[in-house]
Amino acid sequence: MIELKDVSKTFTLHNQGSAVIEVINDVSFAVASGECIALTGNSGAGKSTLMRMIYGNYLTQSGEIRIGDVDLVQAQPREVIALRRDVLGYVSQFLRVVPRVPTLDVVAEPLRAVGVSAEDAQVRAKELLSQLNIPERLWSLSPTTFSGGEQQRVNIARGFAHTYPAMLLDEPTASLDAANREVVLSLIEDAKARGAAIIGIFHDEAARDRVCDREIDVSRFTRGLAA
Repeated sequence: MIELKDVSKTFTLHNQGSAVIEVINDVSFAVASGECIALTGNSGAGKSTLMRMIYGNYLTQSGEIRIGDVDLVQAQPREVIALRRDVLGYVSQFLRVVPRVPTLDVVAEPLRAVGVSAEDAQVRAKELLSQLNIPERLWSLSPTTFSGGEQQRVNIARGFAHTYPAMLLDEPTASLDAANREVVLSLIEDAKARGAAIIGIFHDEAARDRVCDREIDVSRFTRGLAA
């Protein structure tokens, strides 16, 4: 479902004489449907950089990144947009939403984008917000006013609303209490059971051991400094 072949990335430091830093080089691995892999390595190894490349936020210098039948390296912008809407979910560490949009609509939006009715989308959104212990009194408010932990849980609810065939998870259990951590791990297990291919960054070793089938040490692809 997710396949990387000979992927490399450099950054050019224009404020330092256009010095070129080779971040990662010749990355190749595949993730099958129903499999979860963890990106590991020391801080600065390039884990987050690689995740952003797989999502299409960073361009590659060479290689292929295939999500299903789409090669992100060669894809047109409209293809990337469609892929993110229908196929590739991304749960980042930070919630980025339009201000003043109610939390319920924020979580339901990925479902509305793929044609789910407003009623059914809100039912699923309510279910996830309840699971993640977001009080109902907050659902009509913008999550931009919430605490950091509440925003993280809204972000997770939004990321798991649609049944994406492929998912990227960036520290999904960071800073969560035991009860909400358990909910998130269960959501990941459910996604694997329905066949989602998942790549994650997990500094929580116990969480990684529970949901990940194997690890990819990004350090072995590192040739320079990483973002």
